Amino acid sequence: MSKKFDYDVLYIGAGHATFDGGAPLAETGVSVGVIESGLVGGTCPNRGCNAKITIDEPVKMTREAQRMNGILKGDLKIDWTKNIEHKQEIIDVLPQGLTDRLENAGATIIHGHAQFKDNHTVIVDGKTEVTAEKIVIATGLRPHRLDIPGTELAHDSEDFLNLKTLPEKITIVGSGYIGMEFATIANETGADITVMLHSDKVLRKFYQPYVEKVVNDLKERGVKFIENSNVQAFTKTDSGYQITYGDNQTLDTDWILDATGRIPNLDELGLDKVGVKFDKTGVFVNDHLQTNVDNIYAAGDVVSNDLPKVTPAAYFESKYLMKLFSGQTTDAIKYPVIPSVVFTSPRIAQAGISVDEAEKKGYEISTNDLANYWYYQVDKEPIAESKQIHDKDGHLIGVTEVSDQAQDAVNALLPAIEFKFDREQISRLIGIFPTIGYAAWHRA
Repeated sequence: MSKKFDYDVLYIGAGHATFDGGAPLAETGVSVGVIESGLVGGTCPNRGCNAKITIDEPVKMTREAQRMNGILKGDLKIDWTKNIEHKQEIIDVLPQGLTDRLENAGATIIHGHAQFKDNHTVIVDGKTEVTAEKIVIATGLRPHRLDIPGTELAHDSEDFLNLKTLPEKITIVGSGYIGMEFATIANETGADITVMLHSDKVLRKFYQPYVEKVVNDLKERGVKFIENSNVQAFTKTDSGYQITYGDNQTLDTDWILDATGRIPNLDELGLDKVGVKFDKTGVFVNDHLQTNVDNIYAAGDVVSNDLPKVTPAAYFESKYLMKLFSGQTTDAIKYPVIPSVVFTSPRIAQAGISVDEAEKKGYEISTNDLANYWYYQVDKEPIAESKQIHDKDGHLIGVTEVSDQAQDAVNALLPAIEFKFDREQISRLIGIFPTIGYAAWHRA
């Protein structure tokens, strides 16, 4: 590459879409720069996946203890403050570890906010120019905020993860991943939870009969759901906050979580100045993750596509760009099967062809009553079922499961879906017994 620039490749953002490929790219001898305005690692390690799964672990344990009541003696209760402190212990070390990973590989980290000056130049914090042969937009997503009076009174997911004490009454506006996962965690910890839906459906991208099982379980635990809520305003009161919704109805609460989704983090990046095409769904790219400006690329959640916005997808794109920029490939990106999961209790996980699509196309759909399968009875799971989808040649092409172990079961089946194993090939896979992976293969 040309040496007239400061870097061969410059990443804007230091999340998974950057460091998973940026570090090994630097190790090949390509000069790499990384601009980050916040913590190195981005959302997932610092205020997303890692933090969320840490504070969810006690929820999973208390749920199992409840089911094993009579075998286990005594009641387990979650100490919210200690849980958050433990979460912080887990994630505090991650930014420096990722910084070391990049810098030890030869990459340079530049702290500040980047804005394009031209297609080869960005200005950091309005004063320092940095140039590169190629630039990768990897700025991810940020929380969406409702455009209503009093929106500043609501909080986002990062605020929830940093609560020192748990409010008594929490109202969650939104019923996607974040809303449902945090409703599960806060409810189990003892808060009074109300979830306000934009429509009449929760977790719309998941198989609805399984979603209904999760919702009904939460209702039995005291979580309230308000459908088609039409939230109109937030106001401060003497004792807390009031939400105006529906037909001029009101709801009093102690704390409001705006969980109405996440949007591309493109504010003040200056894409208009260089002509990069984007819209509210993200940056447009071709099959090489290249924007309409040929030396500018994009990777991770900020890309406009129909893929699940999950960390492994960003990882895969980052690794692909590493191979592209280091000359190891010129091929278009070819995505593998990308699974998704919502970490409620129980979880819902899925991969490959959905049940709805399978029904439309006439594929074979098998239903497995897992709650009565011996392995799921070990910890007395009351909600456990899966659907597996096969094509006419017997290949497993899709799976969705609701259970406390759904993510591990779906993970076990991914090779069969990705590499199109037939039933004979699957029958030759002898797993470790007894495990959830073995149980998943046995049903496939």
